[in-house]
Amino acid sequence: MTELSNETWHNYDVLLLGFQDLYIYKYPIFFLFLCSFMMTCFGNLLVIFLASTSNLLTSPMYFFLIHLSTTDVLVSLSTAPLILINILEEGIIISFKGCILQMFLFCLPEEVQCLVLALMSYDRYLAICKPLHYNSIMDRRFQYNIIGFIWMSGFALVIFLTIQMNNLKFCRQPEIDHIFCDSIEFVMTSCSNTYVIKLENFITSVFVTGFSLTLIVATYARILLTIFRISNTSGRQKVFSTCSSHFLVVSLYYGSLVAVYGASTKHRSGKINSGLSLLYCSVTPLLNPIIYSLRSQEVKLAFRQLLNKCCAQHL
Repeated sequence: MTELSNETWHNYDVLLLGFQDLYIYKYPIFFLFLCSFMMTCFGNLLVIFLASTSNLLTSPMYFFLIHLSTTDVLVSLSTAPLILINILEEGIIISFKGCILQMFLFCLPEEVQCLVLALMSYDRYLAICKPLHYNSIMDRRFQYNIIGFIWMSGFALVIFLTIQMNNLKFCRQPEIDHIFCDSIEFVMTSCSNTYVIKLENFITSVFVTGFSLTLIVATYARILLTIFRISNTSGRQKVFSTCSSHFLVVSLYYGSLVAVYGASTKHRSGKINSGLSLLYCSVTPLLNPIIYSLRSQEVKLAFRQLLNKCCAQHL
């Protein structure tokens, strides 16, 4: 790697090491990930279309599901092209600005998704524990205001951190042992004093992830207490079914989040980090629409109506 002068520290490219020594396995891996990426986009876009157009999916939960699926699509679109190229090339070079842009497009939906999942848990809490007040609280005005606040606050937090990363200096061409531009790996390669940006990143993570997880745990604790107070088994099953899909999605999301970022990445090899991130960026967004589709009778019925309508138009 070449040393960079102070005048040219912004005029370099970023080397993504990606998966090394895949040999003949890179083509099956490429094909599997390509199929996963296409299915992820199709599944989430289908959920967005159904929840936006079907008169059966008009509850606030499906309004929030639209935004959850939107974040899954954005996560896939921000990472999949680099991952696919990286699998084939076994390491690629990306421009500095391109790396910064990809990190922004990845971090924004991730921040929003944490808050949307917390909002959906609050929605389930109101529906189960405060059913008489549900419609008055979860009206259209509240839905639009809270979703607008989530997207704007997520944008503000991420753009602030992105500006800070854009001002980092590097003493040599940065090498990221990853399959896409990961913000943690990116900051670690800088020769600038990164204490402030690490502190900002920690505070942001605590504010967004910590607040979201705390709200989710608190609401589900109240939901479980409510379920246990129901005397008959059928009533418990009915109430539990209303929040089981969201609970599975939350468990999958935070489980993968802990696997990727919970433990220190310094003592893990690049292949392990890349492999975990590959699962995080492909499996979680792929399974979210499947979970909601399989466990929601309304979504199944809306999909059948769409198929019947399409078949009728072609007859």
